[in-house]
Amino acid sequence: MSIEQLTRAVDLLANQVGHWTPARWRDQGEPLHKLIQRLADQAADLSGAPRRDVPRLSDLALPDQLRVVVADLAAAAPPDEITSAAADELAALRQTLT
Repeated sequence: MSIEQLTRAVDLLANQVGHWTPARWRDQGEPLHKLIQRLADQAADLSGAPRRDVPRLSDLALPDQLRVVVADLAAAAPPDEITSAAADELAALRQTLT
């Protein structure tokens, strides 16, 4: 899977939740934050940088954090297996967010 397809998966998820209010998020932010952390760890591993904790900000910041972390991952030139797995995880998460 290409970086463009991964970016498309990010756009779909971010557009789905980007307009949500805090009340709509309820308890749905934690799975997205965990995915963001996994993607950040992959980006760090690929680029040879140390892993760092992604700060747990407001749920409203999660779409922006996702975009930043995926941009870091794309800059690390991940193999197709990683981009494909990341896009699959994003698609699966999109299905659970209501």
